[in-house]
Amino acid sequence: MSTPTAADATGSDRHCDGGRPVVATSAAARRRVSECLAHVGISLDSVIAADALMVTTELVTNAIRHGGGILHFHTDIAGDALHVSVGDASTRTPSSRRGDPGQPGGYGWPLIQRLAEHIDITLHPEGKTIRAVLRLS
Repeated sequence: MSTPTAADATGSDRHCDGGRPVVATSAAARRRVSECLAHVGISLDSVIAADALMVTTELVTNAIRHGGGILHFHTDIAGDALHVSVGDASTRTPSSRRGDPGQPGGYGWPLIQRLAEHIDITLHPEGKTIRAVLRLS
């Protein structure tokens, strides 16, 4: 039996969460994304996986640090793209700021913008949801 590749996912969507509860940490979110990538044959040693895990870490960390906590986490593969969706309790949208050597942070949102092919931000009464799409090929 051969290992499926990301191209094999084209034409069929793969939901990787399986109704599991919302993640509470960046590590738990990375595990979910790793499982999803491995399921379609993406090597966890690849640049594609590193980018996906970095975007996941930044989205979840930002939701915890700046968004009042994680309300929603979902990941799936549609076609040849990974979709990562994180909801938090803040209606404040992310903003870029210059990194200051005297202050931690300021690099995550620009990194997400650079690595993701597409980003959607949806505001709702409970907060916001940010969805990042990353190409798997």
